[in-house]
Amino acid sequence: MGSEGDAPPAKFDWRETVEERWRKTREHAETYPYVWGSYILVYGGLGVYIAWRWRKLRQTEDRVRVLQEQLRKLVEAEASAANASGSSSTASKPFAAASSSFPPAARSPPTPDKPISR
Repeated sequence: MGSEGDAPPAKFDWRETVEERWRKTREHAETYPYVWGSYILVYGGLGVYIAWRWRKLRQTEDRVRVLQEQLRKLVEAEASAANASGSSSTASKPFAAASSSFPPAARSPPTPDKPISR
């Protein structure tokens, strides 16, 4: 009367489950090779593209880090040179000499009362 309830529960076997899943997948791939070929082509191509973009991003980040370090060293060198010379007028305006070569009209921004000539 209670033979069904008396049986111990079946133990779950990972190996059998994986082998059965592999067998079904292999049979499906043999039955529909073009479907699986398109999967490989599309997802493989997507994987290659993502890997290429990831590598390019890492290279760009490396170049930016190098440039930031060079800029930091340059700013530190300029600050130490300004402190050593004691001249704060040239240190506070590093582009003062370069901007004085332009005529005053080119440096002044347009005013609202002055129309732009074409």
